Amino acid sequence: MAREDGKAPEMIEAIVDKTTAGLAPPPLGNTFSPFRYPVFRAIWTANLFSNIGGTLQGVGAAWLMTELTSSHLLVALVQASASVPILLFGVFAGAIADNYDRRQVMLAAQIAMLTVSAILAALAYAGWITPYLLLAFTLGVGTGTALNSPAWQASVRQQVPQDELPQAIALNSISFNIARSIGPALGGVLISIWNVSFAFAFNAISYIGIIGVLLWWKPEPRKIERRPILPAVAVGIRFCFGNDPIRRILMRSFALGFALAAYQSLVPAMVSGPLHGTEISYGLMLGLFGIGSILTAPFLGLLRRKLGLEGILALGSVMFVFSMTVLSLADTSVDALPAAFVAGSAWVLILTTFNTAVQLRAPDAILGRCLSIYQAVTFGGMALGSWIWGSLADWRGLPFTLHAGAVFLIAAFALLRVFAPMPRLGEGVIDRA
Repeated sequence: MAREDGKAPEMIEAIVDKTTAGLAPPPLGNTFSPFRYPVFRAIWTANLFSNIGGTLQGVGAAWLMTELTSSHLLVALVQASASVPILLFGVFAGAIADNYDRRQVMLAAQIAMLTVSAILAALAYAGWITPYLLLAFTLGVGTGTALNSPAWQASVRQQVPQDELPQAIALNSISFNIARSIGPALGGVLISIWNVSFAFAFNAISYIGIIGVLLWWKPEPRKIERRPILPAVAVGIRFCFGNDPIRRILMRSFALGFALAAYQSLVPAMVSGPLHGTEISYGLMLGLFGIGSILTAPFLGLLRRKLGLEGILALGSVMFVFSMTVLSLADTSVDALPAAFVAGSAWVLILTTFNTAVQLRAPDAILGRCLSIYQAVTFGGMALGSWIWGSLADWRGLPFTLHAGAVFLIAAFALLRVFAPMPRLGEGVIDRA
């Protein structure tokens, strides 16, 4: 078995996948060493700009909904609408990623998201958007994300060697969180100067770069054993829920996803309501969230070795409890800024730990399905949580709901720490050398 920390003496020699052999000298094994591979570097850069566009669209959609309706539930459902497609279609997307060329799957998804975003921009510019039409379009973009995500994450193995996977996954998380730092502040400025249609149009344009890189990239064909979609999905489900370490990871990711949604889905309503903020205030909140994630990501390897998987989740959970408590007690958006920074740091600790843990324990033949099941479970928890917490906020108010989310997070962590402990470092890790 390979050790998850990758630092034991017997693991110093590189485990080079044939799809990346010869692309670069043996990797240094540090946080940024995956950038030595041209394919990874090109995809990462293009994906960064696409992530910035996606973040702009998310900011625009959330803020537009606060202007279209006073319902906390509908505002929370903007967040849920991006997650529900992953729950509904993600597992099938994983089977598609395993059954077909992953690059082609990503191309199809990116082109579809470009089309949906362009139509949304046009309708918003014309002033024809209603709350439910806005939810429909965010569902459309979310469906494209659900199709793209398993193929994109599984394709990382075709971009770097296996012993670089934790670093590559962390760098992809950094890309997303750089976008979360730049995008919200930029989105707040653009929306205040023009309107949300400009943010939607920017997102549509941002897909062009990643589409161009995917057309340029010609990975070595992988051996594909195609199965009908439903039997292929069944194989993935049987493996994930029959494999004890992965099953425990999924239980933890669902519970944490449900709890974290209390923060994620209610921030727009808090800023526009009790905190009396503007779209720029909302952008700053999301920007600090991204900065917290970026500054934390390079230390994930060290924390994994020092604390183990369980320790990282404990730290992230405590940080989110702090963030929800501070947000619920804040009087102004300035008072809430520390909560955003700490929440961003906790977010990358928790989600990157889950993602890496699943990737290292899933066979390559069903990797897309395993990742899609993980995402369906995690984002399904977030979607359900967004609905529940939004409904509770309409009933009892935003501060009460944030306190309730913090209490639920503490209780869920304590119970699952006993009944579904995270795998020990190296437990269930598949050696692909």
